[in-house]
Amino acid sequence: QVQLVESGGGLVQPGGSLRLSCVVSGIISVINSMGWYRQAPGKERELVAVIWSRGTTKYADSVKGRFTISLDNAKYILYLQMNSLAPEDTAVYYCNADIITGGIRHNYWGQGTQVTVSS
Repeated sequence: QVQLVESGGGLVQPGGSLRLSCVVSGIISVINSMGWYRQAPGKERELVAVIWSRGTTKYADSVKGRFTISLDNAKYILYLQMNSLAPEDTAVYYCNADIITGGIRHNYWGQGTQVTVSS
């Protein structure tokens, strides 16, 4: 059983920073990619950033230059460093993993962590 557990969310003032973490546990053969998504009230879930196993990254235009995704392959921890936060970044942030376990490809989601940007 693979589990993803996010942490690091909270309330921050505009212009502030937060670092989200996502710990992956369980039996894992290969991590193909991991990513962060977010969902604001009344909106659809959207991709924030994704990182592939070889280190290639992709960001949503709205967060480019402000957010940085990284993956500790040894510890199976995904990070999202968020700088210059703005009220429009307020959302529940979800960790996602595309993993091969037992020769089968699976997609997993974490439970989400709330990020609120407000003065």
